[in-house]
Amino acid sequence: MKRDTYTIDADNKILGRLAVQIAILLRGKNKPDFLPYKDDGALVIVKNIKKIKVSGKKMEQKKYYHHSGFLGSLKETPIKKLFETNPREILKKAVFGMLPKNKLRSEQIKRLKFE
Repeated sequence: MKRDTYTIDADNKILGRLAVQIAILLRGKNKPDFLPYKDDGALVIVKNIKKIKVSGKKMEQKKYYHHSGFLGSLKETPIKKLFETNPREILKKAVFGMLPKNKLRSEQIKRLKFE
């Protein structure tokens, strides 16, 4: 199977709307022979990730949480701090949340690349 390659410029694009476009391409929903159980998606390369926009007050208010499983170990990271250190992770988390929660998700997110 030959996969298509799409290059997307993230300059001045809103995070959520861009993540939707990428998730559709990774799943292969843009193809006429789409089947939910087949992994026929494309390879997606994203450029200019540092110029992405976040709508509303999310830059000041949104936080990402992670928990190790031990009592009292809930950690939070503001999106502003994560954007300064690793803006790729923000887009990757947004796309990862939009993919279906099944065994194909980990394979599909591997085809998301950054320049």
